[in-house]
Amino acid sequence: MTQKTPEVLYDNSRFRIEKKEYRIPNGTTKKGIIISPRDAVAIMPVSGDHCFLLKQYRFPIDQYIYEVPAGAIEEGETPDEAAYRELIEETGLCAQQLIPYGFIYPAPGYSTERLWLYEAVDLTPSNQYQMDEDEVIEVVKLDICEMLAMIREGDIVDAKTMALAMLCFGGR
Repeated sequence: MTQKTPEVLYDNSRFRIEKKEYRIPNGTTKKGIIISPRDAVAIMPVSGDHCFLLKQYRFPIDQYIYEVPAGAIEEGETPDEAAYRELIEETGLCAQQLIPYGFIYPAPGYSTERLWLYEAVDLTPSNQYQMDEDEVIEVVKLDICEMLAMIREGDIVDAKTMALAMLCFGGR
């Protein structure tokens, strides 16, 4: 339960950072930082026994990591619409069908972000491929068993990718 008006530390079109005082269920009053980005989508593109991941440079950790295509939901867009758009923009693939898996909170200790998860199937090439100028991405086609082995061996460490792998291929 919020006690005072939050102090806005930062606010732009992508996210808001607030300092809040709040009361937790046991009655203790605490202060904390809450980051509120736009909700986002993550998509596992699947074709037969293969999936498509991105090998993407991430500047906060200064390294390339393997991850599923993902991105923010734009104003006025549904999660489904965002998933179709992001898949095309980041991979050049269009899905004839999206299988929704609901959403997860990727970092609920400090963020309100919801990440909507999808499996994309019946893939076809799209001519609307357009990465953002700050994205350094290589699309990688992997055998699903190889991708699962990469998770077990620590070569794939992205949480949204691991969550979708479990949801899509957990029985393998």
